[in-house]
Amino acid sequence: MSHDQVRVARALLSVSDKTGLVDFARALHARGIELVSTGGTHRALTEAGLPVREVADLTGFPEMMDGRVKTLHPAVHGGLLAIRDNPEHQAALAAHGIGAIDLLVVNLYPFEATIAAGKPYDDCVENIDIGGPAMIRAAAKNHGDVAVVTDVSDYAAVLAALEAGGGSLSTALRRSLAQKAYARTAAYDAAIANWLVQHVEAAGPAPFRAVGGSLGQTLRYGENPHQSAAFYRAPGTPRAGVATARQFQGKELSFNNFNDTDAAYECVAEFDPARTAAVAIIKHANPCGVAEGADLLQAYERALACDPTSAFGGIVALNRTLDAEAARKIVEIFTEVIIAPDATEEARAIVGAKKNLRLLLADGLPDPRAAGETVRTLSGGLLIQGRDSAVVDDMALNVVTKRQPSEAEYADLRFAYRVAKHVKSNAIVYARGGATVGIGAGQMSRVDSSRIAAWKAQEGAERLGLTESLAKGAVVASDAFFPFADGLLAAAEAGATAVIQPGGSMRDAEVIAAADAAGLAMVFTGVRHFRH
Repeated sequence: MSHDQVRVARALLSVSDKTGLVDFARALHARGIELVSTGGTHRALTEAGLPVREVADLTGFPEMMDGRVKTLHPAVHGGLLAIRDNPEHQAALAAHGIGAIDLLVVNLYPFEATIAAGKPYDDCVENIDIGGPAMIRAAAKNHGDVAVVTDVSDYAAVLAALEAGGGSLSTALRRSLAQKAYARTAAYDAAIANWLVQHVEAAGPAPFRAVGGSLGQTLRYGENPHQSAAFYRAPGTPRAGVATARQFQGKELSFNNFNDTDAAYECVAEFDPARTAAVAIIKHANPCGVAEGADLLQAYERALACDPTSAFGGIVALNRTLDAEAARKIVEIFTEVIIAPDATEEARAIVGAKKNLRLLLADGLPDPRAAGETVRTLSGGLLIQGRDSAVVDDMALNVVTKRQPSEAEYADLRFAYRVAKHVKSNAIVYARGGATVGIGAGQMSRVDSSRIAAWKAQEGAERLGLTESLAKGAVVASDAFFPFADGLLAAAEAGATAVIQPGGSMRDAEVIAAADAAGLAMVFTGVRHFRH
């Protein structure tokens, strides 16, 4: 049963993160609240001169087994779980000499930080908290009588509520804290379970999966203004990217900014910065231009040339430190976000002149080969799959046509396939000289994607005053096999000279024959890159 106001007479504090602990406990003591604590928390409060009882005084048992056992006792859990107006519960407290606990303050062993730091397996296991979650869940269950604080950022609100309530806490606050407590333990357990999945040799998918995270940022709205949204940080070893980047300047990121910037940075990470400078320009999660270059300025100019109309209001991702030359060019048109591993001081100043332009510095690139998972919700469930960590440089390219690709064509074929991996299916990418010249994305039929990409290449030529399409002499990549020869023939008609695709269609022989008849070179990768 819930009471609108519950007076706080005793508080149990047991925290791993001691930020703000002493000041919080001192304020509780000043209100006449008895303090009980454990281990390192007890030492910190004692050293600060505060009167505090040890949990061992309540339980009659010392901490044991290297601290693994200290709060798992009826003297603790009875004090947390007893319903205050239940006569049987009160009789049990009296019979066993158990005092009620009105406020529980617990934050957990830093398991997420331990796995993020790549610590050894045994260290990770030792940072799995047992007593903490048990107490949190007990207090949260009994939030009709008990308040539970799991986040140091809530200390100030609790103290303010105690002041306003004359030493009591309201039902609304206790209920809110309980919800947060259960969400915290759920995310904590999810981090443990998902970490253990990586260390279990299983014959199939785990029978249960959990998803958890901590609030990173409240967003103004989602994809559309009528949708609420927030960004959550997932536990574990983070990949460099939008979730870990420092926002150097600009407006807050929107839901769509997060999504598109992630797509942009994952795409440009396919290009090893030690080999080449590369830039990806993304609009609505699809590349509208990607290019390599001798430097970032050249790479940006070549990427922009692919589709400057779509690039307006887009995301620009770079695989090297943003320099002043590239920054000056990028800010010439409206751009939503720039993301790079780093930026020079001069480049930061140039971008800084555009106060709304967001600059994110990620301190590295995500490894395109890294294992991981993607999670997508659907009605009534989740779809979980391994990341697409296949990289064309690791694939054996099987020539299936009479004509072999030239070395220049091989380079462009690999380039185009890197980009096609990041284009929504059905995906067709034309590339020449390490730059995209036409991209067809997200169409229901592959031949339509092929035609759109060819049209983009023709449009690019017209912008440059050329008489021949930019697809003339280009290569073309398809994220999946051509089910019929029509898509390939559309590429040949546009002027493509070489094709890269996974192969695997029942009509592969028909498609190969069409390529031979058109004088195309074609390679199969055996790896499909669907992206929905």
